[in-house]
Amino acid sequence: MEIDGPRGPVLFQCAELQSASHGLQDAPCVARWEQKTRKLSRAFRSPYLACYSLGCAILLLNFLRSHCFTQAMLSQPKMESLDNPVAYCVGLALLGVGTVFVLSSFFALGFTGTFLGDYFGILKEARVTTFPFNLLDNPMYWGSTANYLGWAIMHASPAGLLLTVVVALIYVVAVLYEEPFTAEIYRQKASQSHKRS
Repeated sequence: MEIDGPRGPVLFQCAELQSASHGLQDAPCVARWEQKTRKLSRAFRSPYLACYSLGCAILLLNFLRSHCFTQAMLSQPKMESLDNPVAYCVGLALLGVGTVFVLSSFFALGFTGTFLGDYFGILKEARVTTFPFNLLDNPMYWGSTANYLGWAIMHASPAGLLLTVVVALIYVVAVLYEEPFTAEIYRQKASQSHKRS
């Protein structure tokens, strides 16, 4: 699907978004490298400082991705069937739900829990299972996807819908990398705690 608009084909803008997202896909690779070598922790002389630095880089890349998403979406034609008050309200509701999931995830995990602190050896006492994690796995990723989808629907943007699919696929890849690792390190921690008891 290629839709031309004032800034060119949506596939080109999708490539811009993918480029902005590439750094976000690399974050788990950097974190795994850190977990194996501890080179970032040594370079920053603290696992916390190293984690905060990686987290800030991830945040900046996330802002860049959101900016690219919005620019691509706003520069393309609207979808008439979505350009109505009902669709706008549905988009707004998705944006609200997504924001609740993202913010509550952040507050439940804290900065280091949100930004790959477990790879730096910064673990919680146990895996978080309170809201919103008691409703679904990876609520921050799915909340963020709901935000992009809501934003696209609010702007009646077919380009936004297409780019939301790209974002969702990136999150699926991230979950495939992160979920087994997180489950394993908390299983190991629980096993070690059980042996000490």
